[in-house]
Amino acid sequence: MAQAMKIAIVDDEKDMRQSISQWLALSGFDTETFASAEDALKGLSSDYPGVVVSDIKMPGMDGMQFLKKLMSVDSALPVIMITGHGDVPMAVEAMRVGAFDFLEKPFNPDRMTELAKRATQNRRLTLDNRALRRELSDGSTIMKKLIGASPVMERLREDILDLGQADGHVLIEGETGTGKSLVAHALHAVGTRAGKKFSLVSCGAYEDEVLIKKLFGPMEEGGEQPLVEETRGGTLVLEDIEALSHQAQARLLTFINDQGSPAETRVVAICNLQEQDKTCEDALRPDLFYRLAAMKITIPPLRQRGEDVLMLFTRLSEQFADEYGCEAPDVSAQEAAQLLQAPWPGNVRQLINVAERAVLQNRRGSGTIASLLMADNEEVQPVMTTDGKPLKEYVEAFERMLIDNTMRRHKGSIVNVMDELCLPRRTLNEKMAKYGLQRSDYL
Repeated sequence: MAQAMKIAIVDDEKDMRQSISQWLALSGFDTETFASAEDALKGLSSDYPGVVVSDIKMPGMDGMQFLKKLMSVDSALPVIMITGHGDVPMAVEAMRVGAFDFLEKPFNPDRMTELAKRATQNRRLTLDNRALRRELSDGSTIMKKLIGASPVMERLREDILDLGQADGHVLIEGETGTGKSLVAHALHAVGTRAGKKFSLVSCGAYEDEVLIKKLFGPMEEGGEQPLVEETRGGTLVLEDIEALSHQAQARLLTFINDQGSPAETRVVAICNLQEQDKTCEDALRPDLFYRLAAMKITIPPLRQRGEDVLMLFTRLSEQFADEYGCEAPDVSAQEAAQLLQAPWPGNVRQLINVAERAVLQNRRGSGTIASLLMADNEEVQPVMTTDGKPLKEYVEAFERMLIDNTMRRHKGSIVNVMDELCLPRRTLNEKMAKYGLQRSDYL
């Protein structure tokens, strides 16, 4: 759920404070008021979940001094300044210092509401991005996102932990939607560069000249640094590496060679070429390819991950059900078999879409998971597997999913699970041991 945004109103005039607060409260905002800048500063931190509305002329610390203090605490905090008639030069100076916008007295209340809406949206985006960056810098958190108990996923997590500690450049390969960017984040988060800069750029998103300038410079005077400088000492991720022109490849190779060994800046290249198409080795000059592919990670497609499909679908549908305020859909044995045998050309990204649509269908009380799978891929057969797996494997996968779901729903209560599934305790214990399920994980 999105964090509720507040508006801190700072004005030494009580009537003005109350007037602004009442109007914004009627517009749906959560307000708090302060009679002085000094009081307000006690409650405003760098992660304050909201914005500030402040008068410029106040006794003691005035609005401009207050603004400068706030900008030193958090330069991204939106501050709306209220100025008296004729104080436009002061308002312009406030904007230069970092104010979000200003209102001149007497101001239109609707204009105040409009500014407050824009400022809170801006603030929410800033805080969400910060939270994401913190999450992506936490190795233990991001590794938990790589869900799956299949042997190929166990091996992937081990490879990430091993290569994360190394200094060499890395090439990540895999089909569309398998999570290559997530793996790049994980490599950075679990390694020695975790506290350093992480930059990701898509090589296919820019014209050649623009990309070369963005990566290597030179930049406009006073502008941002080129990414190779900005990311010095950290990790530079190049998505769609196969889209690099020969000229850009030559510049990248020079940059890599000039760094020496161990590399100061680690380059992680992500290749999106499919197996049936030409390979990444075909797309890159040999000397660059072998420098990047000294360490390589190949992410398994979803169709090779077995029961992970059911585990992921269950987790995702529960997350979407919570988000939409409804029940997650029940999965029948036939639907479980269909989920397991689907080819999943879009991999995890496709599974996320199917899970969300299944929850929305369930909320309406219509539609089936099978219809969603058929809509995504008309070649999916209704029940029978085409990859040679025996029926026993599908039955066991469904049984494991059913016990796992029921245990989570009843928060590990063995008695309630026994009653719902009509299983004696000994049988339930045997099946949980067989499938690696532990009661302590559900408490």
